[in-house]
Amino acid sequence: MNTATSLPDQTIRSIQITGAQRQLFNSTLDKVAQKTSQDEPTLGVEFPHVTAPDGAWVKMPASLSAGYTGDAWSHGNWLCGFWVGVLLVSYLHTNNQKYLTWARERMRLVAQRAEDPNTHDIGFIFDSSAIPGYTITGDRWYADFALAAADKLRARIITTRGGAYLASWGPLDDPRGRCSSAIDTMANLSLLYWAANYSNDQSYRLAATAHADMTANAFIRADDSTYHAVEYDLVSGERKRGYTFQGAGDESAWSRGQCWAIYGYINSARETGQRKYLDLAERLAHYYVKRLEGRQVPPWDFDATGADAGIKDTAAAAVASSALIELGRLHPDPAAAAAWTERGLATLEALCRDEFANEASHRGLLKNSCYSKPHNDGVRSATMFGDFFFVEALCRVMMPGKFRPQAKTRFDAA
Repeated sequence: MNTATSLPDQTIRSIQITGAQRQLFNSTLDKVAQKTSQDEPTLGVEFPHVTAPDGAWVKMPASLSAGYTGDAWSHGNWLCGFWVGVLLVSYLHTNNQKYLTWARERMRLVAQRAEDPNTHDIGFIFDSSAIPGYTITGDRWYADFALAAADKLRARIITTRGGAYLASWGPLDDPRGRCSSAIDTMANLSLLYWAANYSNDQSYRLAATAHADMTANAFIRADDSTYHAVEYDLVSGERKRGYTFQGAGDESAWSRGQCWAIYGYINSARETGQRKYLDLAERLAHYYVKRLEGRQVPPWDFDATGADAGIKDTAAAAVASSALIELGRLHPDPAAAAAWTERGLATLEALCRDEFANEASHRGLLKNSCYSKPHNDGVRSATMFGDFFFVEALCRVMMPGKFRPQAKTRFDAA
């Protein structure tokens, strides 16, 4: 097993951008801060979720947890932490204290979710809010929430004869939740890696890598596309079926799911030093780029047909941009690193130039995100998670190391 080795900051490969790119990204961050400042006073105690057809935010309280009501499933509010993250990015860009104050007060509303036992999305909630809050301020108040949340995520580990995985949805005493996992969980593992580094309790890392290994075996098809969800046999750990909630079909290539997988395996590579995760992320990324067919923004599902094939997902593009920029930063081969960085930057440029919601009537940052086409929810809208990964990508380029802990990992030979 390879071991992650963090190198001194001065060895981190810098991202080279042109003057025109710097101007575009800087002006976009200006607009992000402006829109965020306009929206914050209008939200009350709720949080942005997706935008309605008229461009206004649909809001939710942070307290809304996931769960079943009969056979109906609700994801609850898994997006609340992303708003805190966007406030923190605005603070970093402007150095205006009001954003930091807003972020801290919003964190008070999010903090209650650190004890939520019902969802893997606790990773998204606190990795996007408490961890950047701690990185920026050094205030252990943020870290305490993140560590408590990591405990709840680690507790979702299900052990089988064939390995262990994190159950994604619902109370763990519900067999529907215990047997199911989602590709999104790969992007939630960042919370466990952070907790291992912060506390020096490596059981968090063991849970994360066990999940990454089992997901690699069960979710990735022969062509390197991915299932959205898998139902496991609770004894053997064998995949009973692969299926989807948000893709066009059980065997289709849901683009955002592919991006969650790329993002998650890049993070696993960085945090473990295991070259197999880097190679897997690269394979998944090659599939994604091939299916783009020259586009910068993917359709919501690469296999959608008819009129549905024209529906884009800028949130998937934002996740991909952030992930590919990080892949370029980490890749040990200079030529591959440059190619992936260029790909990530090209997507980021397209999002800034073509998809940013400049209209005053359209809240949110990115238009043409697709929350869930099968449920006709947030189709051709802004989504809070799409906006977060968009600004995260901007941070990777314009403020490297300031938003999240950043280390260069040394990989052993492939």
